[in-house]
Amino acid sequence: MKYLDFVDLAYEPKETDLVCTFSLEPEGISIKEAAGGVAAESSVGTWTELTTEQPYVKRLAAHVYRIDGNVIKIAYSAELFESGNMPNILSSVAGNVFGLKALKNLRLLDIYFPKQLVNSFKGPAFGIAGIRKLLKIPKRPLVGTIIKPKLGLETKDHAKVAYEAWFGGCDIVKDDENLSSQSFNPFEERLTQTLERRDKAQEETNERKVYMINITAETQIMLKRAQAVVDQGGEYVMVDILTCGWSVLQTLRDQNFKLVIHAHRAGHASFTKNPLHGIAMKPIATVARVIGVDQLHVGTVVGKMSETKAEVLENIAACKSDLGLLKPVLPVASGGLHPRLVPALIETFGNDFVIQAGGGIHGHPEGTVAGAKALRQAVDATMFGKTLEEYAKNHLELAIALKQWKS
Repeated sequence: MKYLDFVDLAYEPKETDLVCTFSLEPEGISIKEAAGGVAAESSVGTWTELTTEQPYVKRLAAHVYRIDGNVIKIAYSAELFESGNMPNILSSVAGNVFGLKALKNLRLLDIYFPKQLVNSFKGPAFGIAGIRKLLKIPKRPLVGTIIKPKLGLETKDHAKVAYEAWFGGCDIVKDDENLSSQSFNPFEERLTQTLERRDKAQEETNERKVYMINITAETQIMLKRAQAVVDQGGEYVMVDILTCGWSVLQTLRDQNFKLVIHAHRAGHASFTKNPLHGIAMKPIATVARVIGVDQLHVGTVVGKMSETKAEVLENIAACKSDLGLLKPVLPVASGGLHPRLVPALIETFGNDFVIQAGGGIHGHPEGTVAGAKALRQAVDATMFGKTLEEYAKNHLELAIALKQWKS
């Protein structure tokens, strides 16, 4: 079979097919031949002669069934993949094809998993409804912060900043992606001291508070850290899902810890940011959901992240749209956020998301407690249908924040 033999525009995908959408830019060949090349190299490959010993191969060949400009759709038989093995699936559809000499650029835009493959993974344990039940917050967006500075705080100071954020009104406090178990802030000490401050904040505010401690590490160390969180009464863990890898994430999820898994996407822009080549965030979100994260960073539209509104909406859809029996994932907006941006965020995300501000809380002129109050006040104002300026007349922390962040 040659590349063109993999193009069948009359083919109708089966319910059992995995379907990928790619954009591509050929190098010296036609779009049609390039599309066939992607289908060939991501499924059974090419050969010059089909012998009697190889009748199964041709039946498993992928089908390019749609070509629309430079966007193509390819259907793959589920038999090409091992159930419950995400590295196998992605090594096929998002592996060597990116290095083909005949392609100047190739980008995976979307991936659809058939029921057979979806059901071979656990999916989210909590999802949006489970998280809201845990935190006893039925409607409004969740308010969170990231401890700042990213690195350098000693354990006691880290726990103190976490307490101040919770006391001021944050529901969630999160480690940053590069905080692990450094000598100045060891994991075990940080877990114990920060959860003690969480308990104090819960008692004083009469609100549920959660701590997302970063457990990212070698697989066995991650599992030990997750167990330590359970043993000390924690309810959340954070994982850098791309740098630790899909298999590590799946191993963690398959332990059935009673823990919400918060997925940080550190490193994603190395292959999502180029609009012509790599992998878009939408399929990454889908894969993370299938494996079983409960929360996922998806961009902000406003703030410092580069994704467009259309891209962020696609990422949100990947978290929430129907996907077999899988629970929806709670989107997280994080990166350059502050109280003035809250109305625009809620307009884009709705109510089901986490507003996660680092400098937008800790950078408040009156400190972290006031910063947390200001962000919570901005959420309340928007939920009440009031402008921030109107609400700030009777809420000093928000008024100061609006002066600090003018646009």
